[in-house]
Amino acid sequence: MFDITTLNSLSQAVLILISVVVVKLITANFITSSQLNFFQFYCRRLSDKVNKPQNSSSQQKIAGLVAMAITIAPVITILWLFEAFIEVDWLWQSVLLYFALGSCNIAQQSTKICQYLSSNQKYQAKAVLSPLVLRDTEQLSTLGLTKATIEMQLLRAIQEYFVVAMLFIIFGPLMAISYRLILEMHYSWNSKQQAFSSFGLHSHYIINLIQWFPARIFTLVLLLSNIGQNFSLISRLIAPHFFKLNNDVAICCLAYSLETKLGGVAMYNQIKLRKPSFNDKARQPEVVDIKQGKNRIQYVFVFSIICLVLTTVLGQVISNTYR
Repeated sequence: MFDITTLNSLSQAVLILISVVVVKLITANFITSSQLNFFQFYCRRLSDKVNKPQNSSSQQKIAGLVAMAITIAPVITILWLFEAFIEVDWLWQSVLLYFALGSCNIAQQSTKICQYLSSNQKYQAKAVLSPLVLRDTEQLSTLGLTKATIEMQLLRAIQEYFVVAMLFIIFGPLMAISYRLILEMHYSWNSKQQAFSSFGLHSHYIINLIQWFPARIFTLVLLLSNIGQNFSLISRLIAPHFFKLNNDVAICCLAYSLETKLGGVAMYNQIKLRKPSFNDKARQPEVVDIKQGKNRIQYVFVFSIICLVLTTVLGQVISNTYR
């Protein structure tokens, strides 16, 4: 009889990851809300209490750091202590990973937006997109909605799935859930909003630091999908963004992969923010590019899972050989 405890640590982690992803994909059909809604509500109420607009910028930065510390430290300490009482370790890891991973319905939501835009139902498209992005969607045209959807599905794929999976495989479930909680703080206190420009600065930098390496791995795999299609040219064009402490390199790579413009001006709480634009000489994205972008992102995950499984199988064979 198969026993997961007989596998080495990497094989066990990969099996847990694949199993939890399958469960998330199944439950995404009837559970559309985030499993961390209560935590999001807590973050909003906490910021209402401690983020005072009359305070100076430095005071707001300190308040944001303290708010993050007093939230994360007790939760992770409790989870770490509780782990000692768990008899079935792989089940405990699965539960933590389940909550750490994002909802697996982003592809479904993107498909809905694509369908609505194709039938010129912009109001319905905005209603689906609005909870998934920080930017204002009320004034967006079909072009703006298309561009925002392409960028949204890319960034959420990196932040809520790829980074979480890498942290789980390398560092374990506690690191994965810690990152996800900080990510939710980053979403709630995003420094692009004027009210959180100082208060959310520490969560912004911490998230960018944690994401930096996984986002580069994601981008390199995405780049592989362009082999035979200007691969060397795209490599040179994205190189200047590679060492930046943000996800510009991934957006840039997708823009050149789709041969469309991405990035540019966005509105946050009625305030215009000029963000970097990519592939400016290309055409504007069309609704069909939402699906093409989704296919490129799915390629990254399929390729990564295949490589991970092959590595795991090889490691397990070598482990059994020299046991």
